[in-house]
Amino acid sequence: MTQKTMIQAITDALALELENDENVLIFGEDVGKNGGVFRATEGLQAKFGEERVFDTPLAESGIGGLAFGLALEGFRPVPEIQFFGFVFETMDEIVGQMARTRYRMGGTRHLPITVRAPFGGGVHTPELHSDNLEGLIAQSPGIRVVIPSNPYDAKGLLISSIRSNDPVVFLEHMKLYRSFREEVPEGVYEVPLDKAAVTKEGKDVSIITYGAMVREAKKAADNLAKENIDAEIIDLRTVAPLDVETIIASVKKTGRVVVVQEAQKQAGVGAQVVSEISERAILSLQAPIGRVSAPDTVFPFGQAENIWLPNAADIEAKVKEIMNF
Repeated sequence: MTQKTMIQAITDALALELENDENVLIFGEDVGKNGGVFRATEGLQAKFGEERVFDTPLAESGIGGLAFGLALEGFRPVPEIQFFGFVFETMDEIVGQMARTRYRMGGTRHLPITVRAPFGGGVHTPELHSDNLEGLIAQSPGIRVVIPSNPYDAKGLLISSIRSNDPVVFLEHMKLYRSFREEVPEGVYEVPLDKAAVTKEGKDVSIITYGAMVREAKKAADNLAKENIDAEIIDLRTVAPLDVETIIASVKKTGRVVVVQEAQKQAGVGAQVVSEISERAILSLQAPIGRVSAPDTVFPFGQAENIWLPNAADIEAKVKEIMNF
């Protein structure tokens, strides 16, 4: 075991999969010699060569199209979209092509593509760089959306994603890249896709979330514990498809639930979680479902991010509201 940041864990996973399978290819804007804008691919081109790790033009639609074609020819492409806010330029390739190909071809072909991209607020990037757009992809059947919240999961989930025969959008929250370290095994290991984690067990209320909001939920839970409120935290890890079984088991256990997402409330992942709970466990609820999210406005400029983004205090306040219902 070694203490690693999330970006180090991601680099480790990419190196191991390049070594494990000669069909794994990594490409995107500045991912070669420069190692990517966040250095996630640093040193990989020097080790594995320019034919395995290479730069592309500044054209997300071209990156998506190249990944689609390579996958059809038997490769396992791992393209990087430099910031997920630029996903609109390659939406047709991801949602219109990758997500539909297995159905279109009657299950005779696989699309083992892992689209990596940084996303999320709190680091004061320029406009269009921080947007939380995971809900756009999550509502599209045929493609997984995976979002780790810590270094251990990031490495294991990325290896599982690259080895999967299904297309995956793998989103890495920028604020988590270098904000903390944890023990990460040196070798290959997999964290299962489509399976949520019970990050903290509790009996009074379930906090269901993902990505950077897991860290905020932990802070909130620590404060709530001082007031004898025992919160359970569920880290979704894969937001499409959802691990409904783990969600419902937690809700039936606690009887109260707060769903948290960094993205705007409108049509996000949280809405699907709420819907599943309402359909499957409404009679287990002792209070209305609480929701914490960003406001339904466009993502603000960097100066206003700290006001706009949800945080531990917002989660704590919503839990108390639910507990006092």
